[in-house]
Amino acid sequence: MLIALTEKLYVAPQISVDTVAEAARLGVSLVVNNRPEGESADQTPGETIEAAARAEGLAYVAIPVTHAGFAPWQIDALDTALADNGEGKALLYCRSGTRSTLLWALGRARAGDDVDSIGQTATAAGYDLAPIRQIMEALSSEAKA
Repeated sequence: MLIALTEKLYVAPQISVDTVAEAARLGVSLVVNNRPEGESADQTPGETIEAAARAEGLAYVAIPVTHAGFAPWQIDALDTALADNGEGKALLYCRSGTRSTLLWALGRARAGDDVDSIGQTATAAGYDLAPIRQIMEALSSEAKA
């Protein structure tokens, strides 16, 4: 199940090879795996998703996010991957789509986007940014300083 956050960005819970094909049909050109390998026994291995993405002509990047939280290098890596993807569409996934959405939100806040607008976008997609709201406000303030 792909959930549109924006016109160019989808998030999803754990994806399969079939999901990669669906994403390609929707015009996605980049798949970002935010799930650590071996997080659960039922997850599709990243190397399987990467092979499916490459077979569809899609770029693939792994930026694992554990439940321990977020680090600046993860935001940097996502920013770089999305910038390298240019105007193309991207699909970010993790176990539920939450960590992917939170990582995207942190990057947008750090870029200076309006925190309330970011929150509304996430809420419309079914995700709650409350756990990172204060961090987003701090990052947004720094960007505007």
